[in-house]
Formats: sequence, structure tokens, C-alpha cells
Amino acid sequence: MDEQLLRYFSGELTIDERLELIHRIENDSLLKAEFIRLQNLNAISQLSYHPTDRSEGISHFKTFTIQVKRNTQRKSFIYFVKYAAIALVLVASTVWATLYLSDTATEPVMNTLYAPAGQRAQITLQDGTVVWLNAQSTLKYPSHFSKRNREVEIIGEAFFDVAQEKKRPFIVSTQHIDMEVLGTQFNVYSYPDADYIQTDLVEGSVKIYEAMDKKNSVILKPNEQVTIRGNKMTVDNIINSNHLLWKEGIYCFHNERLIDIIEKLQLYYDIKIVVEDPEIFNVRYTGKFRQRDGIDEILRIMQKIQPFKIEKDRDNNIITLSK
Repeated sequence: MDEQLLRYFSGELTIDERLELIHRIENDSLLKAEFIRLQNLNAISQLSYHPTDRSEGISHFKTFTIQVKRNTQRKSFIYFVKYAAIALVLVASTVWATLYLSDTATEPVMNTLYAPAGQRAQITLQDGTVVWLNAQSTLKYPSHFSKRNREVEIIGEAFFDVAQEKKRPFIVSTQHIDMEVLGTQFNVYSYPDADYIQTDLVEGSVKIYEAMDKKNSVILKPNEQVTIRGNKMTVDNIINSNHLLWKEGIYCFHNERLIDIIEKLQLYYDIKIVVEDPEIFNVRYTGKFRQRDGIDEILRIMQKIQPFKIEKDRDNNIITLSK
């Protein structure tokens, strides 16, 4: 455990020491990974529900760092970190250390927040924008935004409630697509293993365009969604908004084929699902499932609607479905 990292999160570094640490992080991949890990643990510990309440955040994190120091050399701490990330729903406000650094450093530090399989996360960014992350999703964001715009990057699925600022557009980048808004609510589905990108607009407006070709763009109106496959963008009305309930911990499927549901479950729970009998792929299901119930319970409920056998290979993390 790098002592300077702990002193950074505890607010004990001078300005020169913080800038020195930033330089070390940018040039040391192992140190950067440790910095990201501590930030995720920082989020898990829920330092403060109010980003402005810095003193409370400092107090909680000092307690946290003491526990880290005590357990670093013990294997039990490794298991604690692993299962804390799995067992808890991450609900994080902007970290006080990030806010503290943004007041003194001219160059923003890029932060990363990751939601583990079967969980979700929430964070409030420096400008007041609230972001929810679905399972197996990553948000990359700066410690403070530039004066020109507010840029973040998402891998996976996220719901944005963007703070309105007319002079600074909020830009979300995902794979080869960018989304630009001023103040709005919208959902982005963009897992690398999925064969499409989808954006649902709840309120406000959002402009979606290819990063390398801004002329290929669409502007969504409320209650519209765009689906992007390759270079083709298709705009439709949102027929059923229940699929956005994932940020409340509920997965909803409305008249969806089993093959499409399986694709999402594999992404959400980081597991491989093999179907031995392809004819059951086209069976359609409608239902709501709690995220915390896990994939085993979801499949058992679906099994009651249309019978199929379930075999689980825990060693290889594979579920096999057959008639």
C-alpha cells in the first residue's frame, strides 16, 4: 500500500506533494490501478451523502484509511474488499478528495467508477450531474470540468440526470458515438459485447452523432429512443419505459425473446449462458425481476412460464439451458 496515496485521501499532502503524486500516477500503471481501487472503496464507504459536507467526508475516510492500514498485510482484507464490492449497492457522492484537489490543480485528474456484476452504482459529479451505473459498467470522469464543456466516458449502461448549464454542454462518449446535451435525463446502453447502442430520452433534448462524422447525427425529443447498429441510426418512440427501472434495482422484460434476455443477463451478471436447444430462443417473456435476487432466481421464475432444464457449472461460470 502506497503511503502517499493514503495521505492524499486523508488530505494530509501539501499542494506540491499532491502534484507530485499526480505525476507519479500518470507514469505508473500499478499506482494508477491502486488509486482507482481506493476511489472505488471510497465510494463503497459512502463518505458523505452531501458533496458539500467535506468535514464529514474527511472524518469517515480517515477512519477508513486506518482500517486499510491495519488490514493490508492480512488476507482477510483481500476477501473483505472482494465481497464488499459484491454485497453492497454502490451509492457514491463526489469524493471530497476529488473536490479538494480540483481547487488546487490546474489539470483535472481522470477518475474511474466501476459497478461490479449484479450491482449498480450512483455518483454525483462536480457540476451536480447525477449518474447511475448498471452492472458491469464503467464511468470515466474528470475531477473538475473545463470551462468549455463537461466530458465523460461510459462503458456499459448509465442513466444521466444532467445539471443544466447553457454555456457548457455535457458530452457523453461511448465507443464511436458521442451525445451532447445541456440539461436533460437520458439512458445510454452501450456494452462492448452488445451489437448495438441505444439511447432513451426522458426529458430535454440530446444530439447524438458519430465521433468521426458529426454530420451523421440525430436529435431526440422526449420519449424517443435511437438504436445504432453499425452506421445506421433508427429513431422510435419509447413503447415501454419500464426497462429504465434498472436504476431502481429492477430488471424488466416486456414481450422479449429469450435470446435477447440472455444477452442482457450475461452482461449484467458476468456469466456465460449456453442454450442447447435453439427452438426455445424465440419464446417470449414479460416480467419484472429484482437485481439482488440474482440470475439463478430469475431463470427459475422464467422456468415456471416455459419449462426448461438448468445446469450450472460453477467452476467455469457457465449455465446451460435445455428442454
